[in-house]
Amino acid sequence: MKKFYFNILLSFSLILIFNSCGTIKVAADYDSEVDFTNYKTYAFYKTGIDKVEISDIDKKRILKSIKKSLTNKGMSINEKPDLLINISTKSSENIYIDNSFYSPYYTGWYPYYGRSHSRVAYTTSEGALYIDLIDTKSKQLIWQGKGMGVLSSNKTNRDELIENFVNKILDVYPPTIVEN
Repeated sequence: MKKFYFNILLSFSLILIFNSCGTIKVAADYDSEVDFTNYKTYAFYKTGIDKVEISDIDKKRILKSIKKSLTNKGMSINEKPDLLINISTKSSENIYIDNSFYSPYYTGWYPYYGRSHSRVAYTTSEGALYIDLIDTKSKQLIWQGKGMGVLSSNKTNRDELIENFVNKILDVYPPTIVEN
């Protein structure tokens, strides 16, 4: 019977781990009064991008992925662009506590039966990437995409990981406006 419960627990844990590692949550907001079909060209907002506190290598990967995605949507880089693109990032660390350790024996200087112990089971870092599109004429933010997911520094192919992250965010650009 113990083996049965162990197999169920192991299966559930593996499903949870694989689902949490590959999931990227995406959200977008936009100005509903803007006609997005008018935007054909873009440039990167260097001043804003330089302020982002991530490695220059990851910045390069993000910008390369944005360029590739927008090119696939029929947009091009131009010195006099319709849109300026800015990025920003946020990260947070999540600490998971394992309270399941229980000792039925005497422990420490003051013995108590059934003493439980808490310990850190594992930590993860969750990151958010924001992609902002700014109208160059009005100088107003017209679209913002946000992707959130688990960060890992030990991924072997960070190019692919970042490209996937950016593509998921830009999949919802331009917004599809539903007429009633």
